[in-house]
Amino acid sequence: MWLPKIDRPRPPLDHRARWDDGPVSELPPRAVFRPSRMIILGAVGIAACAIPFAFGAPFLWLVYLVPLAIIGWVLWTRTTADAEAVTTRRLTGSRRVSWSQISSLRLGDKARVSAVLTGGDELPLPAVRVRDLPQLAAASGGHLPDPTPSDPTPADPTLSDPARSDPSET
Repeated sequence: MWLPKIDRPRPPLDHRARWDDGPVSELPPRAVFRPSRMIILGAVGIAACAIPFAFGAPFLWLVYLVPLAIIGWVLWTRTTADAEAVTTRRLTGSRRVSWSQISSLRLGDKARVSAVLTGGDELPLPAVRVRDLPQLAAASGGHLPDPTPSDPTPADPTLSDPARSDPSET
């Protein structure tokens, strides 16, 4: 299972500090969401399958630009969230939006997530899926509520066991 990388700024090295001195910094985490690197393997497979086609005629070698574009997209695209703002980086450009400009999140089809801005525009969050919302909420520094239930109700054990229809029998 792929989880986003959570970065914390590192303090400068201090030779007087020891491991038992306590927490060095109380900065909130930063979450970076990237597309899966397994897509690169698929792009290499496309390039391998294109070998006979690419040398069939002049200028068909340009078909190799497709796997290169896929690899470039995987390595460049990301969403970074910290306590101040959300930064999206796509092939067409970057955009940094503060949490105060985001009114809500829109959960789209195929588990995609977009930020709805106060002006009504939508900002797609590349590589952020519905399953990543708890990490996004943790990195937001309290600007986004955690969607996971805080107090799940315990299930009735008699309902989960169909063999026990009468709870008085034991």
